[in-house]
Amino acid sequence: MNKEEELLRKKSPVSIKNKKASFEYFFVETYTAGIVLTGTEIKSIRMGKASLVDTYCHIINGEMWVKGMNISPYFYGSYNNHESKRDRKLLLTKREIRHLENATKQPGYTIVPTLVFIDAKGRAKMDIALCRGKKQYDKRATMKEKEDRREMDRAMKTVNVK
Repeated sequence: MNKEEELLRKKSPVSIKNKKASFEYFFVETYTAGIVLTGTEIKSIRMGKASLVDTYCHIINGEMWVKGMNISPYFYGSYNNHESKRDRKLLLTKREIRHLENATKQPGYTIVPTLVFIDAKGRAKMDIALCRGKKQYDKRATMKEKEDRREMDRAMKTVNVK
């Protein structure tokens, strides 16, 4: 990922994150995929009405699918509204899908969505990561690092205030 892509993600009006994923998994590789959506789904995402809690990706017949992604029904949609938790297809190259499929055959590896954002052209994109699960002691170490960073920030603020 280059600096331009990073800036686009930061400037994106919509940024829906899967905060639990970084606590539960080590990210080995990350990819950016397009999402196949209907009209009311993209409108709901632009309003920020989506969630990545308990979502995961799987591969069926050489196609990547995301399961469990919740996109709330569009408020102004009528009979054309969408199902909130349907499976959605992700757009990746065949080489990337083949690589991810081979990697997930190894024990302990899975594919998890980490971020949904709107790119510069107004399309919904999803960052997915090839992940390896953390053990309990890894999770404790992550919590300790987070606590230490928080304490250091507090100490720096009190020094700067005085």
